[in-house]
Formats: sequence, C-alpha cells, structure tokens
Amino acid sequence: MGSIKATLAKPFAKYIHKKISKWANNPIETQEKVFNKLISDASDTVFGKDHNFSEISSYDDFVKRVPVRDYEALKPYVEQVVAGNSDILWKGKPIYFAKTSGTTSGSKYIPITKESMPSHVEAARNAILLYIKETGKTKFVDGKMIFLQGSPILKEQNGIQLGRLSGIVAHYVPNYLQKNRMPSWETNCIEDWETKVETIVEETLEEDMTVISGIPSWVQMYFEKLQQKTGKKVGDVFKNFNLFIFGGVNYEPYKAKFESLIGRKVDSIELYPASEGFFAFQDKQNEKGMLLQLNSGIFYEFIKADDFFNENPNRITIKDVEVGVNYVMIISTNAGLWAYNIGDTVEFTSTKPYRVIVSGRIKHFISAFGEHVIGKEVEQAIQEAIEGKDIQISEFTVAPQINPQQGLPYHEWFIEFEKAPNSTDALAARIDRSLQNQNTYYFDLIEGKVLQPLKISKVKKNGFKEHMKSLGKLGGQNKIPRLSNDRNIADSLSGFIEK
Repeated sequence: MGSIKATLAKPFAKYIHKKISKWANNPIETQEKVFNKLISDASDTVFGKDHNFSEISSYDDFVKRVPVRDYEALKPYVEQVVAGNSDILWKGKPIYFAKTSGTTSGSKYIPITKESMPSHVEAARNAILLYIKETGKTKFVDGKMIFLQGSPILKEQNGIQLGRLSGIVAHYVPNYLQKNRMPSWETNCIEDWETKVETIVEETLEEDMTVISGIPSWVQMYFEKLQQKTGKKVGDVFKNFNLFIFGGVNYEPYKAKFESLIGRKVDSIELYPASEGFFAFQDKQNEKGMLLQLNSGIFYEFIKADDFFNENPNRITIKDVEVGVNYVMIISTNAGLWAYNIGDTVEFTSTKPYRVIVSGRIKHFISAFGEHVIGKEVEQAIQEAIEGKDIQISEFTVAPQINPQQGLPYHEWFIEFEKAPNSTDALAARIDRSLQNQNTYYFDLIEGKVLQPLKISKVKKNGFKEHMKSLGKLGGQNKIPRLSNDRNIADSLSGFIEK
C-alpha cells in the first residue's frame, strides 16, 4: 500500500500538467499578457516614469524606450532600493534581496518581490509533478529528500531580508515535505562548506534517501565523502535513491563520474533557477531541453550572441526565435528587472513547446584569436572525446595561451581526472577534432597555422576544490566557469598542476 501522499501525488500531478499545457500551448499570447501586466503594474514606479511606461502600448515602444542593461547599468536604481526607498523598480519594496557573488561585478543585490517569490518555489515543485505525471513513479515521495543549498540564515537591511537564493527558498519548503527534507535546519546553517558536507553525511547515512538535489559539483563532494566513509557505492548506501535533481551547470560532463559513484543509472531532472528568476525546467525525460517558463511574471527577449556586441543588435521575442541559434537571454520581471541581461546564453531545442538548453555565458567564451568558442562547444567536445572510453572527469576549465614559451598559441585545457586516460595527447587530439568540427572559426585558425591544437594540463586530485577554497569560494553557489577569455583562472590554478 502506498501512502496517502503518494496516492494524492498522481491526481495533483495531472492537474498541474493540465495548467502548464494551457500556457505552453498558447505561448505568444501568454507572453503578451505577461508583458502588458508588467508595464501596467510598474508604470508609477521611478523606473516606469523615467522610461515613459504610460506611453508604451507595444513591444516596439518598449524597445525604443528601454535599453538592454546589465547589473552595472541598473545599479543606480538598485542602490535606491537597497537604501530602503519604495516604488523604484517595482511597486512597494522587495521582500528579499538575493545576494550573489557576481563573477563580473562583485556582490549583486537582486530584488525578489512578493509577486516574483512564488515562481521560485512552484517551478521546482512542478518539475517533480510533471515527472510523476510522465513516469507514474510516486514511491520516492515517502522517502527522505536532500537539498544541498546555501545557509538559510538571512540578514536584514533597511527592512529587507538579505541572503543567498537557495537559503531564501529554504524558508518556503511546503509543509507536506518538511518531515522528509534533509539536512536539518541546524546543519543547513553551517557556513563552512566542508564541515557542512561532513555533517550531512553523518545525518543522512542511516536514512532512506530517495531524492538528492543540488549543483553537481557539490553533490559529487557529498557522494565522495559517503563512499570514503562506507566503502560502498552510493546506490548501495541508499537502495531507493532513484532521482537526482540538479541545476546550475551542465550535468553531461559529470554523468560518467556520477554513475560510477552511484553504481547505477538514476533518473534526473534538470532545473534552470537563478536569483533573477526560475526560467525553465525539464518537463520530459526523453526530450532535450527545459520548458521555458512563459507564465511566471517574466517577459523574455533574445539577441543573437554573434550580434550582441554590435552597436544596435536586433532584439526579438519568442515568436521569432529559431532552433539551434545561440541567443543572449534578456528578461523583464515582476521583481523589477527591465530588459536585463543576466549574462546567460541559451539555445532553443524546440519551439512547440519552447524548450531551451543553457549554452554558456556571454562573458564566458574564448575569442582571443577570433574563434568565438562557447561553453556548449567545449562541453560537447569533451563529452564526445571520452564517450566509450574508460575516462572520468571531475572538473575542467579552458583558457587561451597567447604567449607560449615555444610554438604557436593554443587553448589550454585544465582537467582534473577521476580516471585518467592512458594518453592525454590522444585525448587532446580527440577533443580538438570535435571542436574543429563544431566551430569553423577554430578550424580555420588551426588550418591556417594561427593556433596549434589544444594542450591539456592535468590538475592534481582535488585541485579545483583547493583552488576554490583558496579564493574563499568553496560551496555556496560558486561554480568554475567552463572557459574564460583571459588567464586569470588559469594563473591561479598554476599551483595545482601535476608536474
């Protein structure tokens, strides 16, 4: 006999599926409604008056009046909100600031309002419900679930609560999950990441864990500590663990390593949450891409990544996007972000319904020589190069080597192996071949003897972890960029290379 919770999950999943299908099948109309509501709700704010929202009656009007901005450009408005002023970017005051350690501009204060908060919570729940609807699996709802996240301790600034997004969301776990969720509140509050993971291992060891979620690199650390402690595969420690929920980075490079740590394949659900909004989640187990959340108070615009740095790049809405094109995603939200560049690039895998994959960061690319290599290309290259081989990779990042001691410049790949290849040269050649096949600019530069093929620098075991620790960025929402256009990360990794 299943529990009441498991029994009720199916009809609830069916109901939510129906609701989602309604807007997913009317995407253009849904986005128009969101757009009109955003403009009317914010017309009396300082930002709305500065940009003549009262005169905006179409998307074209909006484009004329509201330029694309990143955090730095929006900062003068955000600072007024942080100072405690009302009706600046959105009506009233936000209820939270999600504080993020920006990769580019120091700490960012991203507003979360009472209107935007629900979608941060509901999207993850809906992802699980659509999984139940599709697979019919409900047994896992009776087991323990772990959400590896930042500390839920919030500070207060001018009457507004301040913390990390995952810590804020921890306050909204629905009652019916409270008994099932791990780790304990006290453990979640531990700031030091390594101590926290050790404590989580102790706390979960004897439990019936069925769902584990978090950024893959943190979960990997948890799995490794479990294995060290028990000498068993994670799947043997947790016999009923069958669902892994993740977001934040591409899971593919970690997949082989995870399956080896778990000892079997498990289902997974990919999420696309950010402090600025919960943008998408995987709605089908066998479809590539995540369903774009078109009904969550977020209006989306897209600019082709190749044109982004031009003088006046063309801004389009979902009705004009094409599958397979790399776009910079621009958002306007009911948290008061307007034509805001979050820095991510996405690619549509489908337009019926609208599904996306995250292809990288507009600032995380390598074009030191005009090659325009993006995150998705390096991830695919490494994936293809290790497929069918007994090689496992823990972590990697790529940087240009512009002034080598000898020979032509090249791309330097810093890779930490769980299982190293017999020959790193052969692996490098396979990665290089895949990259040339994907990127014609890169192919031309190799062919034209402007670049030599890439080289691999082997990072010591736990080198990336030590590197992040040395920067005070272990755990939390910190992730290693897959690639950068300078040598900053490369140079700080130099002390962790195998000689």
